[in-house]
Amino acid sequence: MRSNEIVLSVRDYDLDATLDSGQVFRWTRSAGGPPAWTGIVGRHRVRLIRTENGIHAETAMPVENWHWLREFLQSDVDLPAILKTFPDDEPMRKAVAACHGLRVLRQDPWECLASFILSSTKQIVQIRQIVAQLCDCFGEEIPGGPGHPDAARYVRQGSPTSHAFPSARRIASLTEAQLRSCKMGFRAPNLLATARLVADGKFDLERLHHLKYEDALRELVTLPGVGRKIADCVLLFAYGFDSAFPVDVWVERALQQLYFPKRRAGEKRLKQFAATHFGPHAGYAQQYLFHYMRTKAKNNHAKNAKVAREKSQTL
Repeated sequence: MRSNEIVLSVRDYDLDATLDSGQVFRWTRSAGGPPAWTGIVGRHRVRLIRTENGIHAETAMPVENWHWLREFLQSDVDLPAILKTFPDDEPMRKAVAACHGLRVLRQDPWECLASFILSSTKQIVQIRQIVAQLCDCFGEEIPGGPGHPDAARYVRQGSPTSHAFPSARRIASLTEAQLRSCKMGFRAPNLLATARLVADGKFDLERLHHLKYEDALRELVTLPGVGRKIADCVLLFAYGFDSAFPVDVWVERALQQLYFPKRRAGEKRLKQFAATHFGPHAGYAQQYLFHYMRTKAKNNHAKNAKVAREKSQTL
């Protein structure tokens, strides 16, 4: 095997569910051929394919140590042990069955924070577009990008960018107008202000690793553009606080429809329920519910569209 590829031995890993479940925004699935995902992790352009033996990973440049990829994919996590902590109720059983193999990734704190600041009131496809523009305009070019002999396959597979995510220092050096050129709208001043706090050392992202969940949450929500939902996303996806339970439209819909079908629960009731019902890995459970509701809605939409087409053809 070449120095730019490896097979990570792992069972029960669903790349589609994991990389398309709203955790990250820099991954693209191939349209033809074997299912492959191409994306960026740090300064590595990576192509991933699920195989019988695990996950085949290939980079455009040689790699000496693959720890960064194992950490990002969380391939060494004991997923069955986590799933056993979920409540044994019908909604969770359905969500686990529909999304079996979904993992919670472990991302770079700055990229995760900045990406979710840009996610406010946007759909996933729009967030991907904004993040891609930001990286293409202001991120450092990744070695092995366009022009490298092995790069053609990555471009063909639809890699969204050949640039690293711009650092807090790089974004802090920009103007609001430059950021708005990436179509991020009102999110630009929030991202700029947060980047300057991080770049100037007034907010220490590394320090959050050493805090309790409640203390880390309290600090994150002081940042411009960071509310409870975004803070919980960052704590779950970048810091590994599995008790973090981000609540957005999809999760609120899941809780209402699956757990409170006969009466509408208020925001306070939903938060209390989430905090006590889903166990020590509530964040993992949240991600299963989130993706279950999204895929269920997509399937229902596709089914309704098919019925409508068939009906129109008979008229």
